[in-house]
Amino acid sequence: MTRLLTYSMGVSVDGYVVGPDGQFAWTDPDPEVFALATDEVRGLHTHLLGRRLYQDMLFWEGREQDPELDAAGREFATIWNALPKVVFSSTLPSVRGNARLATGTLSEEVERLRAEPGEGDLAIGGATLAAAAAAEDLIDEYRIRLCPLLVGGGLRYFDHAERRVDLELVQTRRFASQIHYLRYRVRR
Repeated sequence: MTRLLTYSMGVSVDGYVVGPDGQFAWTDPDPEVFALATDEVRGLHTHLLGRRLYQDMLFWEGREQDPELDAAGREFATIWNALPKVVFSSTLPSVRGNARLATGTLSEEVERLRAEPGEGDLAIGGATLAAAAAAEDLIDEYRIRLCPLLVGGGLRYFDHAERRVDLELVQTRRFASQIHYLRYRVRR
């Protein structure tokens, strides 16, 4: 089976991953949702990130034993830091940890990573990078953590070219926090 490329993020009911103020703290998951996100990362081969998401995720760098984090946070840090990452940026001179700067185009990197041996899917993060992947029809699954609020503007989850993409719902889950997890596979 081909290694899937998945796009998983928290999103407001009106479709934003970042609000008009540039913030996304409202997507901070409850412990159940955090466990789901940790399990998703645990099952990955590689994560592709845009510059901003890469910089935001540096929060986890070196925090595997941080006593300020709870056990779930330390577990996530351990898994995240071990995960290979490919960062797409034209402004960063270097990256750190288990990351490398992309050396090819988005489609070239995805093709190369899909061909590598080993287990696990690929994930893409950062709405702008994911929009580029969607425009090239590279995304196989959309994993949406739908947060129960309207933010009124900002950066959209589905900010890609106007085109129809048929999806098949493969999983749903409702959390006590009223967050809904929706997993859709692209119909090819």
